[in-house]
Amino acid sequence: NAKKQFIPIEKSGLKIMSFGFLIGDAPAVMRGPIVSQYIQQILHNTAWGELDYLFVDMPPGTGDIQLTITQTVQLAGAVIVTTPQTLSLIDVTRGILMFEKVNVPILGLIENMSYFTCEKCGDKHYIFGKDTSRSLNERFGIGLLAEFPLMRQLAVPVEESKGNDLIRHAADKVVMALGKNSIDQKQVPEIKMDQGSITLTWADGDSLSVSNRVLRSSCQCAVCVNEMTGEKILKEGNIKQDIAAKEILPLGNYAIGITWNDGHSSGIYPYKNIRMLTPAKK
Repeated sequence: NAKKQFIPIEKSGLKIMSFGFLIGDAPAVMRGPIVSQYIQQILHNTAWGELDYLFVDMPPGTGDIQLTITQTVQLAGAVIVTTPQTLSLIDVTRGILMFEKVNVPILGLIENMSYFTCEKCGDKHYIFGKDTSRSLNERFGIGLLAEFPLMRQLAVPVEESKGNDLIRHAADKVVMALGKNSIDQKQVPEIKMDQGSITLTWADGDSLSVSNRVLRSSCQCAVCVNEMTGEKILKEGNIKQDIAAKEILPLGNYAIGITWNDGHSSGIYPYKNIRMLTPAKK
């Protein structure tokens, strides 16, 4: 336009701008710093007008593009999209940890290609496995916002696509999660640690205390639990007698990350899991 801004393509009230619109069919052969400049141009030099929400569809991974976006704009939250395969879940895990490090709240999880419904018998078939994303909930405390099945209606060109109840439900869930996050954002407990235990105390007086050994043993990361079978890899006898936390960081308002004195640093402990490890108060 006259202000040298990109004009987004608009369809059904949605405005879209993509790197693909700028390069057409040409391959995007360029180094990270150049890509980062393009990303900033699209974010800040597009004539967006007045928006209700701005959704950024990030590629998988934890590279320059993701870091550029998280450092350039203040994100209200991240929605994690995955498929049920184990390899996808492993990749998604890295993204979750990246968002936590840059203080972007995780709003929830959307599972794509969860199942397909047989047109003849009406049964649901979980061809990539059922409840496979539950491991993300157990490890990080992230709730499932929606499950998208394999559907012809979701596999058509965008100009032919039409809304359906599944998409509307997912959109409503995301907006609700965003609202909830703004209410209880960063309700971080006070953390105390010593050679024997870790104690968490919230502003309302709620308190949890669990021994270092019990907490270390409960780690659900891929090093401590076989992600394919769920079998525990970490053996009780292999935990140091003097196991203790070297560093504890709050993750969002749902978990803590711990670096232990045995060198283990990928332990993520949701508060709801810690509560289950804590003896009931009499």
